[in-house]
Amino acid sequence: MKRLELAIESIILASRWLLVVFYLGLGVALAIYALSFGKKLYEFVTMAFTLGDTDTILKMLGLIDAALVASLVVMVIISGYENFVSRFEDQDGESVHWLGTIDVGSLKVKVASTIVAISSIHLLQVFLNSSSYSTDQLMWLTIIHLAFVVSALMLAYIDRLMGLGKTKKGEEG
Repeated sequence: MKRLELAIESIILASRWLLVVFYLGLGVALAIYALSFGKKLYEFVTMAFTLGDTDTILKMLGLIDAALVASLVVMVIISGYENFVSRFEDQDGESVHWLGTIDVGSLKVKVASTIVAISSIHLLQVFLNSSSYSTDQLMWLTIIHLAFVVSALMLAYIDRLMGLGKTKKGEEG
């Protein structure tokens, strides 16, 4: 029976390597998104001197938005791999110390914060172009953004409470 248990545990532990497919897929998606960013940047550069102030700001906000989304994807790839699959090592076989600094709880907070930042940029774009939106649409977009803000704050609060709980356990032990 112990042999069966060890075999099952080995299979379950090895299944974490299936996550690599997802992280590689996100890497491919990021490369495609980088091409899309390059296209947006090229269009912005070629039109920069013909755009008005508001349109220039909207285009730059679009580029900032793309950078935040790309950073979010990289954060998920690196942190997810580090937390669930394997540790990164440099060429000498030593652990790359700066990569393992995001645990699952802080990753959730960082993802939520990035989503709030992306939502803020979208909302700012909407407000700069508010004549294209109805009052109801503006209201709902603001409510949705506030839902993201409240969610991020709650995740940060929960992560902080869990951190305090870990500190107290460490002091007792």
